[in-house]
Amino acid sequence: MHQVVAVKAKKVPVRERLRRCEQEAEKQQKVEEVAEKLEKECQGLIEFHKSYHELFQFFCNNTTIHGAIRLVCSKRNKMKTAFWSVLFFLTFGLMYWQFGILYRQYFSFPVNLNLNLNSDKLTFPAVTLCTLNPYRYSAVQKELDELDRITHQTLMDLYNYNMSLVQSNWAAQSTRKRSPRSLSHHVQRHPLRRHKRDEPASLKGNSPPVDKSDWKIGFILCNETNEDCFHQTYSSGVDAVREWYSFHYINILARMPNTKALDESNFENFIYACRFNEVPCDKANYTHFHHPIYGNCYTFNDGNSSLWTSSLPGINNGLSLLVRTEQNDYIPLLSTVTGARVMVHEQNEPAFMDDGGFNVRPGMETSISMRKETTMRLGGSYSDCTEDGSDVQVQNLYPSHYTEQVCIRSCFQISMVERCGCAYYFYPLPSGAEYCDYTKHIAWGHCYYKLQVEFKSNILGCFSKCRKPCEVTEYQLSAGHSPWPSSVSEDWVFHMLSRQNKYNITSKRNGVAKVNIFFEEWKYKTNGESPAFTVVTLLSQLGNQWSLWFGSSVLSVVELAELILDFIAITFILSFRWLRSCQLPASAVPTPGAHDNAAFQPEPSGPSAPHGFTVEAVVTTLSSSNSLELHGRDRDAEIGLE
Repeated sequence: MHQVVAVKAKKVPVRERLRRCEQEAEKQQKVEEVAEKLEKECQGLIEFHKSYHELFQFFCNNTTIHGAIRLVCSKRNKMKTAFWSVLFFLTFGLMYWQFGILYRQYFSFPVNLNLNLNSDKLTFPAVTLCTLNPYRYSAVQKELDELDRITHQTLMDLYNYNMSLVQSNWAAQSTRKRSPRSLSHHVQRHPLRRHKRDEPASLKGNSPPVDKSDWKIGFILCNETNEDCFHQTYSSGVDAVREWYSFHYINILARMPNTKALDESNFENFIYACRFNEVPCDKANYTHFHHPIYGNCYTFNDGNSSLWTSSLPGINNGLSLLVRTEQNDYIPLLSTVTGARVMVHEQNEPAFMDDGGFNVRPGMETSISMRKETTMRLGGSYSDCTEDGSDVQVQNLYPSHYTEQVCIRSCFQISMVERCGCAYYFYPLPSGAEYCDYTKHIAWGHCYYKLQVEFKSNILGCFSKCRKPCEVTEYQLSAGHSPWPSSVSEDWVFHMLSRQNKYNITSKRNGVAKVNIFFEEWKYKTNGESPAFTVVTLLSQLGNQWSLWFGSSVLSVVELAELILDFIAITFILSFRWLRSCQLPASAVPTPGAHDNAAFQPEPSGPSAPHGFTVEAVVTTLSSSNSLELHGRDRDAEIGLE
């Protein structure tokens, strides 16, 4: 009886505890509902998805990219999901492959060539005419006497030709003494020799006579110690003699104090008549300079005065010149061509007669028709051209604006000064340098010819350094020849020339030449470049490809960018949480079986506690039905009470 009463006394606290647990569970459920409601009402400024799956599912459900929704709608059918996944990513890859092709085409910077025909007044170009008579023989006979004597002896030894018999009047024309500075020592260092083609040249005496087909003639240039020698050989004896004579002739010019004093600057002695647009020329229309090989040169319409313009094409609306081409006072070993040399070029360009000029035949009327053509290139990334040469790493030695030939020649001259210690006579003299002369620079010829080989093979890099100008004006020339004057009119023509210009040449036809230079047509061609693939074209092509593969717009690209940013943000957040969880100490993790609620702690036992059955209630996690069940001895106690 006593034990039954004790059980009833303990039953009331157990039921009360169960009731309290139910109340706490209901409160917890209400708290979660309120928290969920508050979470929906209070949205943050920036929110991210909780997982990659949730992010991808949201993107596929809401994006405007075609085909993405099928990845979600077909998730219950794994075969369709796999098919649409492969198709989606394959299409995505093909689109970006096309994007790569478009970007590669854009960054290749292609251009379109635009051809324009302009009809307007044409500015007449500059015209340079040279006498082909370098320093009249009578003026430099004193400096060339010894060189001529050595050359005569060399021709006798090599070819058994006595040149002095042909020029027997030289001694009568010149009563000057031999130059006190002898050339024999320097000529002996660079003699003209011949040898068989299959044998190397040597420094010994001239080779014995051989069959003419086996000859190879030239001269040897050695350094100061004669340890390194350069063989300059030619298959033609005429070329070898002229080159050898020119080499020594340059050294004579380099020693002369004032070469301008030898110029044939009398305009009337070379130009008998000059007209432009049927108007006579005057001294303001030309300038004079001297070329070491081509002699006295005159440049018409060089820009120092008002420029000539042509309103009409044709021979009567151009430049007409009557020039003197007599040969009795030429240097015979240097001037092997008769006539005159003419070149057409722009006003701000130097006249490189050996590059762009051509010869005018004596006794002929040469008519030269011109066609103007301007080429304008795009600079920057589209081509390696230069606007004014300021960005080219070569100093301009010419008093003119930048051209490719100006740059190349300046580059060679600068390399010549750096390597050989002196400057080549045919090119402008850099500041602080002097022209090469083997009385001062013994081995400059050896250095020059070896440097020229490196220059032509672009070892010096001059052709790489010198870039093309972005704007170039060229003149396409066509020439025609006819005998002048005719056989029926030559008598009165030469009679008039003898009265007006003191024309007293016995060989009449070989002493004069006529030149006509004019525009062929009253229009000129302009070749321009324009970008073939601009930014607008690139964006248009990218949009076409995007619409072709996905049928979307620019906003779809923004959605894709948002997906990438969200993916990066979620990755960063998850990584941060993982690192933070790894850094927490082990003591902060609660031990199993520990309870924070005091109601679930065991009751203290004392002497006053009544003896009897103790009912222990173990509370577990509530199921979804929120029901509480008694376990263990509580159920047995309830059965006992019943």
